[in-house]
Amino acid sequence: MTYDVTKTDEQWALELEPQEFAVLRRAGTERPWTGELLDEKRTGVYRCRACQNELFRSDTKFDSHCGWPSFFSPLAGDRVELISDRSLGMVRTEVRCARCGSHLGHVFDDAPQTPTGDRFCMNSVSLTFEAEG
Repeated sequence: MTYDVTKTDEQWALELEPQEFAVLRRAGTERPWTGELLDEKRTGVYRCRACQNELFRSDTKFDSHCGWPSFFSPLAGDRVELISDRSLGMVRTEVRCARCGSHLGHVFDDAPQTPTGDRFCMNSVSLTFEAEG
């Protein structure tokens, strides 16, 4: 897929911290319960750390008890890209930023307590948070 924001690995490596690069550009995963946005409760918007694309709003965030920030819906369907992920001997759905292709996390259909039934399980390091007001 062609993205609106495209850079070489060298350019991304200069702009991102090592852990950010490992997650966003190499599809890594931060350790559970360590992300700075896990317990964020303020009203606001979550953006892609790499390109600042608006991805999620705080009113879709919920505590899924999985160790990563979780949302039941992106801001709009065209803000994220869903890709089949068959790594690690399982089938999952990877979530990428639709503007720059950065890895954000995975989506699972295991949240019946939400309006959509989905759990967008995101790495804190792949997001920034902008509080409202």
